[in-house]
Order: sequence, then structure tokens, then C-alpha cells
Amino acid sequence: MAQPSGPPASRNPFRRKALLADQFRPLRRQVKLPVWGDLGLRAGFAFALLFMVILIHWYDRDGLVDSVDGHISFLDVVYFTMISVTTTGFGDIAPVSDRARLIEALIVTPVRIAVLFIFVGAAYDFVIKRSWEKWRMARIQEQLTDHVVVLGYGVSGSQSVGELIERGVDPRCIVVIDPSEERLAEAEKLGVNVMAADATRDETLKSVRIDAAQSVLVSAGRDDTSILIVLTVRHLAPHVPISVVVRADDNELLARQAGANNVINPVRFTGLLLAGSVKGAHIADYMADLASVGGRVQLVERVVSAEECGCPITQLKTGGQGLRIYREGRPIGFWEEECKTLQPGDVVVEIVPTAPSEAD
Repeated sequence: MAQPSGPPASRNPFRRKALLADQFRPLRRQVKLPVWGDLGLRAGFAFALLFMVILIHWYDRDGLVDSVDGHISFLDVVYFTMISVTTTGFGDIAPVSDRARLIEALIVTPVRIAVLFIFVGAAYDFVIKRSWEKWRMARIQEQLTDHVVVLGYGVSGSQSVGELIERGVDPRCIVVIDPSEERLAEAEKLGVNVMAADATRDETLKSVRIDAAQSVLVSAGRDDTSILIVLTVRHLAPHVPISVVVRADDNELLARQAGANNVINPVRFTGLLLAGSVKGAHIADYMADLASVGGRVQLVERVVSAEECGCPITQLKTGGQGLRIYREGRPIGFWEEECKTLQPGDVVVEIVPTAPSEAD
């Protein structure tokens, strides 16, 4: 089986990126620093501040008075620093000189506040915040329905997510699964849900409620991996539409046998555009215009409305140009007799003009 691969997307030139960046949090996100590493950094910073105060007190020990024995030892300095920073203040050791009191006011007090925030912040991050985030993400996953699941965020996956958002799909209704944290960081900037996981595993797909999805887009970068993902998705979600990208001609049939509804071969499509450009310089440009919502026209597939039933395909209520209909899964061209009378349940493919504000 062919195993081509593509480079990860290095940029996402989508116009709504800035507006969507802070709208939604990921379903699950790997932290770059382990929990114990983060705790260690916080504790290290706190102890560094304490050590600094100890050195300052030791340097200025002549400004301190011990009411017990009248002698300030290094142990007394450590003891005084701890009770001073923690605001315990037993009174057995006290600053008496102006400089010592100035040190307490201008140095020890800010350190005391900083240490307090370090440990309160740690408690919030590792207890309250993490528990809240875990609960919130669990609720989001439970409520996922009629969403689009994108399995693989390479070149094709990233372009499809951007196009979906441009077409008006709420980014909160898009779930991206990819093992690469670098790619997921780019996806997260668009406001979609992300998960760092292996899309070939049943547990991964179940966690995003694959059976309740509106559609599944598969672009794993390798044909064998993509076909395995299709098999897994079809096993868990028998009725969910699956579209998959394969790059080798002999893998297209395998992808369909695995359960894919739509098999897209970018290599074949590129070849068709190149061949078409021989006979017409504008064919490739128009095809790209059709495929993107950012062009002057766009290709739309929809179910015919009730008021369109009985009408010919040339009189669509949207004002679009009907190309073909699908009746019980059978494609019928606009030139064929059946297209003169639309029936309930027909799926029409039409070309509609893009609004001027979107095309500019």
C-alpha cells in the first residue's frame, strides 16, 4: 500500500482566525511542563525569595534585637525570616534600627505577598482550576452532537477546517484529533476543540462521540493510516458520512470498501486541473473558485425544499444554477428528463453566487 506523507501546515491564512482565537478551550490538552515540574519551579522560586531575605537579615543583623539572650545567630536570622514572612510575629526578635524597619517595609512585605500568591496560585492551579477544567471538558464531550470530526491536521485537514469556518460552521462544533501538539496549537487558534490522541483507537473516537457526529473528515497523511481510521470510524458509527483523502489510485477502492462515503484523491484532482488547463486557461481558476467559499461562486449540496418540488432544476428558489440531482443515490444530470420535475428527498448540487462582501 502506498505511504505518501505531507508536511505539517505551517500557517493558516484564514480571515476569521483572530476573531475566533479565544472563543473556546480544547477538549483535552497536553501540558508542556509536568505537574511536579511546575510545582518544583514554584517552590524553588519561593525558597529563593526566602533565601534572599535571610541573606538581607543576616547582613543587617545588627538592626535586630533578641529579647531572650541578646545575641543574633544565623539560626535566629532564619527563624526571624520565617516568622516575619509568614506574619506570625512572636515578638522575641524585632527590628529596632531605622534601616531594619525599612527593610521589613520595602523588601520583606513584597516578598511576603509574593510567597503568598505563589502558594495560593499553586493551590488554585492544581486543585480548583484543574478540577473545574476536567469537569467542564467532560460536560462539553457529553454534549457533543451534530459536530464535524477532523482526524488529522496536516495540509488537507487544516485547509478543510479553515474552509468549514469560512462557510459558517461554528468552530465549537468542530473537533480536531491529531497526535502532533504543534499542529494542534495551530488548530486551537481557530477556536476549535482539539485532542492530542491516536485516531485509530476506539477509545479516542468514543470520547468525542463519533456516533453522534454530523460528518467525519479523515486525512492522516498516510493512506494505510487513513484507511485504518475509516475502518474504525465505520465500526463505531455505521451511519455517519465519512470523507477520506488518499493519494494512491489503488487505495481508492480499499477506502470505499473500508466504509468511506467520499474518497478524495488530491493527486488525481491536480492532474485533472493540469490537463484541463491545456484546453482552457481559466478552467483551473474556475474550479478553485468553485471549491472555495472565498471565491465569486461556490458549489452547494442540499435537499430540495418543499416549494421546489414539482419544479425543474432550472428554477431553484435560491437563484443558483442546478447541475445535477441525486435521487435514491443515483446521479441525474441537469439535461436529463428526470431533472424537469424535482421530487421530495432529492439532493441537488448547484452553483450559487457568493455574497460580494465575502468574495472581496
